Amino acid sequence: MNSEIIKNIIRFVLLVLIQVLALKGIQLDYGFLSHGMFFIYPLFIILLPINIPRTLLLLLAFVLGISIDIFYDSLGVHAATTVFLAFVRMYVLRFLEPNQGYKTEGSPSALNLGLVWFVSYASCMLFLHLFIYFSIDAFSFVFIFDIIIKTILSFIFSIILLIIHQIIFKVN
Repeated sequence: MNSEIIKNIIRFVLLVLIQVLALKGIQLDYGFLSHGMFFIYPLFIILLPINIPRTLLLLLAFVLGISIDIFYDSLGVHAATTVFLAFVRMYVLRFLEPNQGYKTEGSPSALNLGLVWFVSYASCMLFLHLFIYFSIDAFSFVFIFDIIIKTILSFIFSIILLIIHQIIFKVN
């Protein structure tokens, strides 16, 4: 088996386990901070190789999202959000493409493209993911203020986790 496939299977399993066993149980009870949540599982979609076929990317996103939904009892909200994230991934990568282009065999990680580029890429992807997640969860733009607050707080908590992951685990 290809080492890239094995690495991504291990990443998938570990991120799902971290999300459902550790991050799901974290509750912040400090006023408005209680609206924030921690999400690390989008990192799987973010770090998949740049040249992955789009159909496979969407399928993996669905499997990831439905896996999280099973543990969160959220009836497809995570699946819809991760499929959306996989769908817009190509557009975000094109928008942030470096002048010299991408290494087609590489993963868009901090190790391959630099921490500054990774933070901007992960920030775009994570913000889109969280905004869509909380919009679907609320199911109405009547709650736009709550959606924005939850998105911003969760973004701050989650992007810190993603950056720490990239600094500690220097993997592509």
